Amino acid sequence: MDRRVEVLKALADKNRLLILDMLSCGDMCACDIMEGLELTQPTISHHMKILVKSGVVEGKKAGKWVNYSINHDVVEDLSEYINYLTNQKEDCICYRKTKICKL
Repeated sequence: MDRRVEVLKALADKNRLLILDMLSCGDMCACDIMEGLELTQPTISHHMKILVKSGVVEGKKAGKWVNYSINHDVVEDLSEYINYLTNQKEDCICYRKTKICKL
């Protein structure tokens, strides 16, 4: 669960969501992201560091540049977890903790 919390924290920022939106078109270097979002290089570096650390984004060195891409495995895991949390289930926390489950 700690890993998923880190991912959610990384996504809880407008600029990082905009970066993900840009990366949905394919791999990009920081310079393209910087130009597309009109953000400074230090700002892009800060956001990319958080996204890479969380695992949502991967960076691959290409010469002196780094190309960034979305890690779809992490995104899919988070999507499945949110779906699990928000749907009825036999092993729900309200049953395990209080036995007052409505299932």
